[in-house]
Amino acid sequence: MIVIKSDREIELMRQAGHKLGRVFDRLAPLVVPGVSTHELDVMVEKFLKEENCIPSFKGYEGFPAAICASVNDMLIHGIPSKKIILTKEGDILTVDMGNIWQGYQGDAARTYAVGTVSPETQRLIETTEACFYAALEVAKPGNRLSDISHAVEEVARNAGYTLTEDYGGHGIGREMHEDPMILNVGRPGHGPVLRKGMCLAIEPMLNVGSPELRILEDGWGVKSLDGKLTCHYENTIVITEDGAEVLTVDENVRKHIGR
Repeated sequence: MIVIKSDREIELMRQAGHKLGRVFDRLAPLVVPGVSTHELDVMVEKFLKEENCIPSFKGYEGFPAAICASVNDMLIHGIPSKKIILTKEGDILTVDMGNIWQGYQGDAARTYAVGTVSPETQRLIETTEACFYAALEVAKPGNRLSDISHAVEEVARNAGYTLTEDYGGHGIGREMHEDPMILNVGRPGHGPVLRKGMCLAIEPMLNVGSPELRILEDGWGVKSLDGKLTCHYENTIVITEDGAEVLTVDENVRKHIGR
């Protein structure tokens, strides 16, 4: 069942999202060659606590950390480790994190270039972000859920990338994962009608090569089967009277939407 949020609930989710955005802004300059993903996890948990938030990922179905830290060919759910060090310029790191504020959730992901990356890698990052903002354009009352999926797919495929059908976005509110699931592929005009008050986490996930994936022995990390680069970008949004509002606002989002 899709839960429509009240104005009060949306305001709490907006506060949660802005708090998460401030954590991303503090994290971004720390993503440099030589840092371990464990160190970044420790800092994020500290930042979240300074925002008086609970790190929602830590302990979720047994996940051991505050962030998912996924390097290069790791698409999602990478477990931070002292052994995983961003050793060279050209790496990319996706940090996915969530928070709980006053009982409501925020969820977002950013893919960072570590130092200077190749033009091809930068294009992957920019296209993944463009997929989200294309989806945002069609996230409005009266449209269908699959219009979001189709917008993501169209941008990705036109740029020559592939998408997995195994993972995607989701509803969000008091729970991190609520109905509906939001695929990153699909024909337009299908699924539930979008309504004011729906809160959604939209998260394009792109692959340079094959869309086939493998799950690591730890039961969490998901890598591209062919070892090629992957990229992930996510924001929490709310459907408004005439469009959608991004709730997880950081400098990256302000760059795109100008506020």
